[in-house]
Amino acid sequence: MSSQEKVVVAYFFTIKAKTIPFAFTSMALDRVRSRKFTGISFSKLLGTGSGRTFTPSDADLTRWGLVVVIEKQRLEDFDSSSIIVNWRKRSTAEFRAVLSPLSSHGLWAKSNPFDFTSSQLNPESKIAAITRARIKWHKNFMFWKSVPPVVTNLHDSPGFIAAIGIGEAPIGLQGTFSLWESAAALRDFAYKGAAHQKAIALTESVGWYSEELFARFEVLEIRGEISSNSHR
Repeated sequence: MSSQEKVVVAYFFTIKAKTIPFAFTSMALDRVRSRKFTGISFSKLLGTGSGRTFTPSDADLTRWGLVVVIEKQRLEDFDSSSIIVNWRKRSTAEFRAVLSPLSSHGLWAKSNPFDFTSSQLNPESKIAAITRARIKWHKNFMFWKSVPPVVTNLHDSPGFIAAIGIGEAPIGLQGTFSLWESAAALRDFAYKGAAHQKAIALTESVGWYSEELFARFEVLEIRGEISSNSHR
């Protein structure tokens, strides 16, 4: 990877049920193709869910995602590449967010892909957050029982815009992508919400995760809309 300025780009595509076979095939093929695209240093194809329970029943087979770290000068080339165009042609809705990392703690696939953080933040900017965790297999059921109060707290938080569940597999690899009106709104949820504080305490005492990551981003650009549930 060169020293070119990098950005993080998150795509979410909503498709019709009849296109689900295409999605499964593309998840496998695009995983390889995106990693070979010039300028990309990190790429993950993602399934999504409602983010209400983080159990397998959350899965939404009509919405799929892609998160990449890419050289900024290569962004529009990637946006018009066959990888994205093939999804776009089959989508009923597309969301794209261009992001600049503000902070990133932890690991995703044994590395921190968002470690090129910026100290500059436009106070008017919206904020995105990505959380991702690899849950220890024998802790799954305990984790699922503890999540619902946190989700309720999340969706009721002032400044909250939307959140969806993301994952690389139906079980054991869980995360969220969320949007917030401001950095202060996200901080209030993270550090003042009683349910979230309880979940943090449980994480420390129970040890749910074998790997986890939490990253905050300034939203540089948004195209399209995203909702917490694509089945509106």
